[in-house]
Amino acid sequence: MYISHLYQKNATVLSFEVFPPKKDSDIESIDGVLKDFADLHPDFMSVTYGAGGSAQTVSRSKKLADKIENTFHLPALFHLTCIGADKKRLGELLLQLRQMKIQNILALRGDFPGDGSGTGDYTHACDLIRQIKEEGGFCVGAACYPEGHIDCESPELDREYLKRKQEAGADFFISQLFFENRYFFRFLNDARKSGITVPISAGIMPILSRNQIERMIFMCGASLPGSIVKLLHRYGDNPADLRKAGIEYALHQAEDLIANGADGVHLYTMNHPDIAQSAMWRFRREKTANHE
Repeated sequence: MYISHLYQKNATVLSFEVFPPKKDSDIESIDGVLKDFADLHPDFMSVTYGAGGSAQTVSRSKKLADKIENTFHLPALFHLTCIGADKKRLGELLLQLRQMKIQNILALRGDFPGDGSGTGDYTHACDLIRQIKEEGGFCVGAACYPEGHIDCESPELDREYLKRKQEAGADFFISQLFFENRYFFRFLNDARKSGITVPISAGIMPILSRNQIERMIFMCGASLPGSIVKLLHRYGDNPADLRKAGIEYALHQAEDLIANGADGVHLYTMNHPDIAQSAMWRFRREKTANHE
């Protein structure tokens, strides 16, 4: 099923993200984790593309997507980055995904090589989106940034890139993480005024540790509100309580997003089924209340 069709049901689309293990030998051990996620019946599950796009990491991502799609019978969203790639190799990968009956791809730019090497045949995600659409057979999602991409010079330019992705064929967007919903709703309002018409899911990442939040803030440039700073101060010496409080904060974000009619909520679960279990109960309660 194309994920774009899920947004036509007039209800908030709920989804989870998982990532492949670091070793091929650990692929089978993640089956139980995937089953725990699948048993919650999210609308779809995304699988991150291995860092650096090496053959080994891509293979692991494909195996997880295959299990989600063909063993657990949920739509699998396969992450695909294009920096450093060539059209021939990506064409071969698209053929493999098509043979695996995977119909949904999240098309991403990816990180520039740290060694200063070239970008390959692609410069922007819209180039990848265009190729996938030209080859046909896929529903294509893309990333968006409620507080602007960390490398982008201005909100106006950021919205211009968003429009280019939609014009290239993006069927929906999933946002980068954020910790204040007002940033998402402001971004959503500006995007709609700019002509973005496709659905936009809000990406939510629970805080599980101080190191995690510091790393993510540095990588993506998301703002850290005072409420999160206080949370880190209060529970910084108690990892278990910090994890519990971080999950609760994320669930409150999700509840507010659903109550205010967000197209979708995409939860970055970091392969923790207990986060998804807590979230799904709250999601379903809020969806029921919002659509009665």
